[in-house]
Amino acid sequence: MSTDAATHQDLLADVRGEIAKVIIGQDDIVDGLLVALIVGGHALVEGVPGTAKTLLATTLAATLDLDVRRVQFTPDLMPSDLIGRVIYRQETGQFVFHEGPLFTNLLIGDEINRTPPKTQAALLEAMQERQVSVEGHSRQLPDPFLVVATQNPVEYEGTYPLPEAQVDRFLVKLSVGYPDAEQERAMLGRHDAGFDATDVASAGVRAVADAAAVERARAAATAVRVDDRIISYLVDLARATRTSPSVQLGISPRGLAMLLHTSKSWTLLRGREFVTPDEVQAMVLPTWRHRLVLRPEVELEGATPDNVLRALLRATPVPR
Repeated sequence: MSTDAATHQDLLADVRGEIAKVIIGQDDIVDGLLVALIVGGHALVEGVPGTAKTLLATTLAATLDLDVRRVQFTPDLMPSDLIGRVIYRQETGQFVFHEGPLFTNLLIGDEINRTPPKTQAALLEAMQERQVSVEGHSRQLPDPFLVVATQNPVEYEGTYPLPEAQVDRFLVKLSVGYPDAEQERAMLGRHDAGFDATDVASAGVRAVADAAAVERARAAATAVRVDDRIISYLVDLARATRTSPSVQLGISPRGLAMLLHTSKSWTLLRGREFVTPDEVQAMVLPTWRHRLVLRPEVELEGATPDNVLRALLRATPVPR
């Protein structure tokens, strides 16, 4: 392992250690969020209410020395509440643009699927092009710019299904489940000792990475080597989703490219210098589960994107 690779593996360990002061377990979710940060993509965190989705996002933010803003998405949220607005200042006789919360490094979008499609559409340009257009003028967003959005499953009352175009803007979709019994006992012990989930600072979480560290990690991830056999494996997996009888819409070329990037970033965080099938397989579900559209009759039978992807992973030959 090179010194550079070890440095980024230490970064993962440091962030995990700080988050563990507040969150018990959920290492897979933390890993996925860090992969998104390094790739420069966005993360969608889904789970039922009460599984610490927002607490996890705010704790991650506390470990990063970046500008962070949080928006509670509600049915009455307007696009200008996110982007900002042009205001006429009578004393100067000029129109002045007041930036909205999108102008930040890390935007935490809480319960993003509780706001209607009109406001969702306001995020499309920002998430794809890192800019917003106001009154005919394009305004660049800060670099890095990352959206970490939480949502409840669409079956819950008061939610709006996210438009497919927006779902595709998310690099990864991370599913938060219930903790196991031992983790819940440890969580109750913390609460019994006076832990306040609304006050992350009191847990002693400190910033362990800044924008420069993120930029170094991105450059190092770009340099991670990918053998031609791994490239062929990635293509085989994508093509398998397009020919599966369970799938209505398989993985697009963009989704395939995103799996390459997440695999390289996860390889870096594991302290390795070249991608193996293990890294690819670890990233398939978070990178593709929200991009795969199943046939309605298959969904009625209880199939899920995760189940279909796992079956395709088992059926696709692995390079040696």
